[in-house]
Amino acid sequence: MLPNSIKLPAVLSITLPLLTFPQCLAVENWSQWRGPLNSGVAESSDPPTSWSETENIQWKVPIEGDGTSTPIIWEDRVFILSALKTAQKDSSIPDPADQPKTNFFDIKQPNAVHEFLVMCFDRNTGRRLWRETATKKIPHEGAHNDNDFASASPTTDGKRLFCWFGSAGLFCYDLDGKKIWERNLGEAKVGSSLGEGCSPVLHEDKLVVVRDHGGQSSIEVLDAASGKTVWSRQRDEGNAWATPLVLEHSGKTQVITSASNFVRSYDLYSGEIIWQCSGLTGNCTPCPQVEGDHVICMSGYQGYAALAIPLTERGDISGSDKIRWSLDRGTPYVPSALLYDGLLYFNQSNQAILRCVDAESGALQFGPERVNGISNLYASPVAASGRVYLVGRAGNTAVLKHGTKYEVMSLNHLDERFDASPALAGNQLFLRGANYLYCISEN
Repeated sequence: MLPNSIKLPAVLSITLPLLTFPQCLAVENWSQWRGPLNSGVAESSDPPTSWSETENIQWKVPIEGDGTSTPIIWEDRVFILSALKTAQKDSSIPDPADQPKTNFFDIKQPNAVHEFLVMCFDRNTGRRLWRETATKKIPHEGAHNDNDFASASPTTDGKRLFCWFGSAGLFCYDLDGKKIWERNLGEAKVGSSLGEGCSPVLHEDKLVVVRDHGGQSSIEVLDAASGKTVWSRQRDEGNAWATPLVLEHSGKTQVITSASNFVRSYDLYSGEIIWQCSGLTGNCTPCPQVEGDHVICMSGYQGYAALAIPLTERGDISGSDKIRWSLDRGTPYVPSALLYDGLLYFNQSNQAILRCVDAESGALQFGPERVNGISNLYASPVAASGRVYLVGRAGNTAVLKHGTKYEVMSLNHLDERFDASPALAGNQLFLRGANYLYCISEN
């Protein structure tokens, strides 16, 4: 389930995480949850517009276990995370079927050992190159049926692969599968046992982990080489799953975190709060997006909200006229928005109802438009080569023409359920389903 106006000073230089990595990252790789630009866009990619189970499938391989994390692509390798339920059980924990109902969703305490898997596949053939078990343990609490125990996406700098299984631990590997370090950051207590899902973010030599849940929420910055804590701060937040954004602006390296009480900007190096702004709704999940000198944050549970917040401010700017623009309808719950050439695409709640606004002004360009052939979606949209890709849960993907007019180019079907967000690299589209990993490319 769960695993995003006033005149301001001249725009200062912005450096996204991409710019601290080798330049090949932007060309052929998808190194993190929302891609090289953290926007859902692969600028140099040119994936197909049509496919089926028998057309334009370069390869299709079965996946062990469960997971909804995004595939990560680096050069000739594809990495995914999964949690495999084993037959080994703890007899002191009642079978889930025999446990009384304890919360609204009737989510039970697991009693089976799970293997937390990191897997690497050959990008050209789909052949599995290696499989490592990060750890084995019984999850301390259950997860919603639409979530799992491997919903956070890994990230890489081309030398190391950072794999976050939430309460099961954080693990760093080299790209050949050798474990470099591991950390146990403690157990989260997610409200209603909905499960974890916020992905880690890498910036230069630092790894950022945000944990907003029903217990003591926190943000922690680790040294990427050793896994040691650089700083940690407690957060006054409940359940949220929004992956943070790191960028350089106004003389600071800012870590932007979306959550229900406040959107906050932390100084990456000191942990100081630079600015904060309230206004989002509960269970915040979409990740922030940057357009020029403002960041756009969204939520869509128990109400709708979008805020365009200037990156140049200091202190608490909640409810002030410094907020560039805001929306109170049609925003997403689980999926993050797509930012493409100044246009922001997003769906309503988890429905296939699409809007497009100008990211600078918030002005509506089109919508609400119902995307025929798709009912619900959890996957976040991606874009390349003037096209927008919307992946529905029931196996249909709509390909739209990028622009201020709603125009569907094709509708494609695969015999799978898709909750994981897609990845793009080169001329390939990678889709992770409930049972299979697909590489889609022109044959």
